[in-house]
Amino acid sequence: MAAEWIPPHPAQPQVIVRPCDLGFGLFAGRPFAAEEHILVFTGPELSFESMVARGEAEANALQIDDCLYLDIGAPGVYANHSCCPNAGIRQDRQLVALRPIQAGEEIRYDYSTTMWEDHWTMDCRCGQVNCRRLIADFHTLPPLLQRRYLHLQVVQTFIVRRLRRQVRPH
Repeated sequence: MAAEWIPPHPAQPQVIVRPCDLGFGLFAGRPFAAEEHILVFTGPELSFESMVARGEAEANALQIDDCLYLDIGAPGVYANHSCCPNAGIRQDRQLVALRPIQAGEEIRYDYSTTMWEDHWTMDCRCGQVNCRRLIADFHTLPPLLQRRYLHLQVVQTFIVRRLRRQVRPH
């Protein structure tokens, strides 16, 4: 029998892990204001090769550089994807609220804001009206959505560097 909830992590008591339509999810243990810090993703760093060798568990890794990943630990590993997220990642590891989040609301971010590897994709089951149906790399997002995420500053640093290199005159 599955647990109904996982006790709050001592270092991140403001979030709760509990069942959701995707298995388990990360939920607000209290209200968060827009721009407010929610949690820091933690875990050991992995190379691309080490991450791929993990098989299905590679889905739990957060890309933090071109070939570097964070093997996310609890409670952050339970943050699910949404094509219409209420949170985003800043400074490569900090989850922040993009809008006010109510206590008890599931906290979700767009996984595509963290990926540029041309390796991993996943069918999306977020259920949003604007669902893209496939979670893939940042460069696959529609240009308008890319600009929105860049404006919100919720795109991994290595992706921003890559984009800057692409627009420089040769």
